[in-house]
Amino acid sequence: ILGSVQKKLPLMALSTTMAESFKELDTESSLGRALEMGCCIQSSLAKILAEFEIALERDVLQPLNKLSEEELPIILKRKKTLQKLISDWNSIKSRLNQAAKSSSNSIGTGAGPGASSAANKLEVLKEEEEEVKRKVEQCKDEYMADLYHFSTKEDSYASYFIKLLEIQAQYHRQSLGSLDSALAELKESHSQTEPSLAADTPVAGYYGVPLETHLKSLGREIALPIEACVMILLASGMREEGLFRLAAGASVLRKLKSNLASGSGALEEFYSDPHAVAGALKSYLRELPQPLMTFELYDEWVKVASLKDVDSRVESLRDTCSRLPRESYNNLRYLIKFLAKLAEHQEVNKMTPSNIAIVLGPNLLWPQPSVGDPLQLDLASASSIQVVAVVEALIQNADTLFPGEVDFNVSGM
Repeated sequence: ILGSVQKKLPLMALSTTMAESFKELDTESSLGRALEMGCCIQSSLAKILAEFEIALERDVLQPLNKLSEEELPIILKRKKTLQKLISDWNSIKSRLNQAAKSSSNSIGTGAGPGASSAANKLEVLKEEEEEVKRKVEQCKDEYMADLYHFSTKEDSYASYFIKLLEIQAQYHRQSLGSLDSALAELKESHSQTEPSLAADTPVAGYYGVPLETHLKSLGREIALPIEACVMILLASGMREEGLFRLAAGASVLRKLKSNLASGSGALEEFYSDPHAVAGALKSYLRELPQPLMTFELYDEWVKVASLKDVDSRVESLRDTCSRLPRESYNNLRYLIKFLAKLAEHQEVNKMTPSNIAIVLGPNLLWPQPSVGDPLQLDLASASSIQVVAVVEALIQNADTLFPGEVDFNVSGM
């Protein structure tokens, strides 16, 4: 099945075209190598996409289709039957009332045969009314049983939609993992053969440098890219709809990162593009060798997400925060306090704690990749929802977890 689905995908057609093209080229040429790698990665992406479509069909669409095609129609049919029976019952009750009046009048006037006929008709209608009433009660019981049965399975129906998000997260992570790996390999190979092109790549100064190294070299408490971006966003981005969610232009983002990376103070022009500033902040967090919330505490953060009791969750969050290295704690506190301020404007910027956590959570915490373990991406996707839950809780409880005010005034920038 997997092979059949994979063959039909446009990605496979692209892979085949690349394969045919690089056969005509020198395999040692940069174009030949790029096409060969492109062929492999498109085939790999097609396989990941095929697996996604199969899992989606099996684990989400089929169960929901069964619900919409079988279970719900039965309930709706029963409801329609009940409505019809109630209508019939009201009709026969009306006729029964009319017959009772007629029978009463016949008895009152003393009309012998007529009175007997009216009484018989009344008895017949009473029996019919009793029968319809019995059917109404029976149908009502069956309808209530159907509804109760449906409600008992509410959690499992909700889980299908959670499963959908998990499958999508896994698909995107696997695809991204394959692309990142292939790109790194291809760029390394390309830079060796084309050294002149390497000069176009901006030097990543503070980006990708361990937090402790960066802070020590500049004598800072808060990382310069974090503080600079927060300062700009506080001034011009708090009411911007979709901040951190909407992507910025690649060239503007590259220029801002380059300015930040080189320690340039020329940031005034970026006050008018808060989405680029948000993108630069996300990039800094994502490119740290170790996430701000640390590899060491990853399992503890994920455990906190599973706690249902609010007080227990807050207490565990406080305990885990206290075990962060001082540099990580200071920068996380600074960032979370800022994000809590951002969420105060959610009516305008549409960025609730949940929305902020969805787009920033994966940049603050991720599991340490295991050497030679290709399944790491699969395991990471399964816990992505817990990561979002933890970051959302940090934002919601910012003042409790990080008491005191943060001075957002510029310090040594």
